[in-house]
Amino acid sequence: MPAYMVILARVKDRARFLEAYAQPTAALVARMGGRYVVRAPGAVPLEGGFGDDVSVVISEWPDKAAIDRFWTSPDYAPLKAARQSLADVDVLVVEQP
Repeated sequence: MPAYMVILARVKDRARFLEAYAQPTAALVARMGGRYVVRAPGAVPLEGGFGDDVSVVISEWPDKAAIDRFWTSPDYAPLKAARQSLADVDVLVVEQP
């Protein structure tokens, strides 16, 4: 059953974020079986405490196991480490009911 990774990001330095994290991560997502559904900066909250100018990224995967393989892969570890100084993120996984 399809599963989705939902990321809400507060990017600190967009140019560095795109170069050091977003571009190489996009290639890895595709290689590991994911596909982006939404990649959009500037989300506007209608309710809640996420704040303004949040980027939203939603990727679709064949199942939750595929997300787990991506998230724990040795290829993703250095990208995740690079991201931590460039953005504050909330990451959720949701399975299709």
